[in-house]
Amino acid sequence: MNILACFGSGQSRPSTTPSSTRARRSTFDPSKGARVVRPGPLPAAPPAAAAPPRAALAQKRPSVLSSRPNSAPSPSPSSSTPARSQAQAQVPAQSGSQRREDNSQAQRSQYNKDNMRRPSAVGSGSYGQANDPFACTHLTELMPITPIESTYRAHSGGTLPDGIEAPESREQNMRRLYVHDEDRVLLKVVHYGNPTSVGIEFEEGGDWQFKPLWTQRAGPRAQIYFHPSAVKAAIVTCGGLCPGLNDVIRQVVFTLDVYGVKEILGIQYGFKGFVDPKYPPVALTRKLVSRVHMAGGSFLGVSRGTPDLNDIVDKLQDWGINFFFIIGGNGSHAGAHEIYKRCLERKMKIAVVGIPKTIDNDLQLVDKTFGFDTSVEEAQRAINAAFVEASSAYNGVGIVKLMGRQSGFIAMYATLASGQVDIVLIPEVPFVLEGEHGVYNFMKKRLDKNGLCVVVIAEGAGQELLESSGGVDASGNPILGDIGKWFYSQVKAYFGKIKMSVDVKYIDPTYMIRARHCNSSDHIICSVLGQNAVHGAFAGYTDITIGLVNTHYVFLPIPKVIEVARKVDPNSNMWHRTVTSTGQPDFPMVPQKISEKKAQSQPSSPPKSQPTSPKSPVSGSSRSQSPGESRSLSCRRHPFDMKTSDRSM
Repeated sequence: MNILACFGSGQSRPSTTPSSTRARRSTFDPSKGARVVRPGPLPAAPPAAAAPPRAALAQKRPSVLSSRPNSAPSPSPSSSTPARSQAQAQVPAQSGSQRREDNSQAQRSQYNKDNMRRPSAVGSGSYGQANDPFACTHLTELMPITPIESTYRAHSGGTLPDGIEAPESREQNMRRLYVHDEDRVLLKVVHYGNPTSVGIEFEEGGDWQFKPLWTQRAGPRAQIYFHPSAVKAAIVTCGGLCPGLNDVIRQVVFTLDVYGVKEILGIQYGFKGFVDPKYPPVALTRKLVSRVHMAGGSFLGVSRGTPDLNDIVDKLQDWGINFFFIIGGNGSHAGAHEIYKRCLERKMKIAVVGIPKTIDNDLQLVDKTFGFDTSVEEAQRAINAAFVEASSAYNGVGIVKLMGRQSGFIAMYATLASGQVDIVLIPEVPFVLEGEHGVYNFMKKRLDKNGLCVVVIAEGAGQELLESSGGVDASGNPILGDIGKWFYSQVKAYFGKIKMSVDVKYIDPTYMIRARHCNSSDHIICSVLGQNAVHGAFAGYTDITIGLVNTHYVFLPIPKVIEVARKVDPNSNMWHRTVTSTGQPDFPMVPQKISEKKAQSQPSSPPKSQPTSPKSPVSGSSRSQSPGESRSLSCRRHPFDMKTSDRSM
């Protein structure tokens, strides 16, 4: 028979199987354009001696429960069959749905027992405190708490109607919904073979050999330590703006709602919302936050600084808060740690969970923080705009100042992403401006050869060249001088002094970057961070933050994260890739030159070079040109036509 004709007529395919053993007939329905399942006679019961399909499957593939280290071995199907038959003879007949529900509950109960966190085991075993420097604080270590079965469900746990058999994978998926407390993620994965390898890190004693450092895997647990109906959560956003803040708030609220939490408060304008009566907390619901991720900023508001911590803890206690989520950077996490310690002194049952927010990507231990990818993407737009301006002008110079107080990650990654940068200056790599090996001389060489030069400078770079106020802002960060504007004026003054006409353009996209909504990559990171923050709180962890480590999301103790700020390693592969792209040389910082510059800056001795006034004269196009720098516009090539070799020195 023609199979295509059989499908086209809507008839079933011929089969040699008797109709009594065919439970369903699969046919093609032209009206629906797909194959449909039509009911048929139920299959005949298998012989009594044959093993049930599920038992046979268990013989081929070990159960997830039986493979766990703390679970008791399950009896073999052959040995349990007689006992099961006797038990079935003593109990009344049940429907298929009742039997499936009873089996499902029994399996979930056994799985929950296996996944229950045993307080006596905390700090012992292969991941004990001695071997686990990144162990997270658990509330059972501080007070006696009885766990309950988790209310979190990503798979449907309901029963199926009679007559519909559940697939074998359904029960397996229900058991694989949760993360075990013993799951770990390696913090560092590179095993260096030689101490001279690029990117290697030495310990204080000079040891460089690989040591496995484990972090705790994030995710939902089978046992939770708070009843959702008794939970009252609070969310606060601190510090400056960052793309993705609203995404994190939204996912925290969504996940709390899935667990069954009904009371969620949004604290307005950072920690100040605890002490300013003009800004009471906002009741957050799933409907209220459903579209906040479409806009930038924080719809709760942000502020810098921390009021008296005792006042904050008083409010947490008065309002009955037992979940406290702090979205912020290093300073905010330091405040979160202090709040945790004060709550501990008062024996409050509260989970304090941080969600790292730092646009500079300067948080220790994690791969990257949310908003960083968006910042790099937007910074690249500014660099490309500076390149267009510089390439369209005669001897065009484009200067872009990017964020980065102590670390130059945004400047480094945006430079590499753009590919149109000649010089990138970051806080971790010192440089000099004047002299044969200085920045100015290299800029002149690029202008002589290519007719343009693009410079990217991080806001924290070259601060030793400026007069710093020495103060700190409300968040404890040092107040920096404006290196961008200062460098812009110095470049104009230098080329004016050597009688070389330049057209300098300066771009500072800082607030445009901070205020935009995040891109798709950061949408995903924000969603997972917000969800895992709630999972960590329900799992009973406190004084933790959530991070991305080697593509896995983990729980990290806050004290470890805020020990030091993360910085660019000048010996890393990524920095080497960046300077390979720009073609820039080292701009060595010579100690004698620094001392001479400081001496020149004294009032008794006027500066001999580099006037600081932004109104320094720049010679016009009518100046006389020296033979070495004379060049006609007709022979000047457009930068887009240049070969790769022309973009490097």
